[in-house]
Amino acid sequence: MSKSLVAYFSASGSTRKVAQCLAKVAGADLFEIVPEQPYTAADLDWTDRNSRSTRERDPKCRPAVASACENMADYDTVYVGFPIWWYVAPTIINTFLEVYDLTGKRVVPFATSGGTVAALEPSAPGATFAAGDVLNGASDAKLEAFVKANA
Repeated sequence: MSKSLVAYFSASGSTRKVAQCLAKVAGADLFEIVPEQPYTAADLDWTDRNSRSTRERDPKCRPAVASACENMADYDTVYVGFPIWWYVAPTIINTFLEVYDLTGKRVVPFATSGGTVAALEPSAPGATFAAGDVLNGASDAKLEAFVKANA
């Protein structure tokens, strides 16, 4: 039997809400990707060229994650949720993916703001990536369709 995980990073709480609903709809376990150094309001100020979120646009940046999902090997499908920063996933998502051997697993990205969910594949070689979608404000019906399309 296939087992799923919804792993998410949420800076403001929006992604957390969607991830919780998605986990319920998918019958999946839930894991929060917590940064080792929490983000402050100043860190998230995208209008400040020196803010942490702006500096972390560098594709080589890998913010540390506070803890690992100890039972990643148990999952066949990993939904990975995040806000979009500068049109892409925050680099903490790359950090999260790079911690594990995801060979043979299905990774299903979802975002909670506009932008692209692409360009994560190099962080999880051997995994099969779904196209992903933007799920901000998604109804249960949309979440159910998303889960079914990615089963």
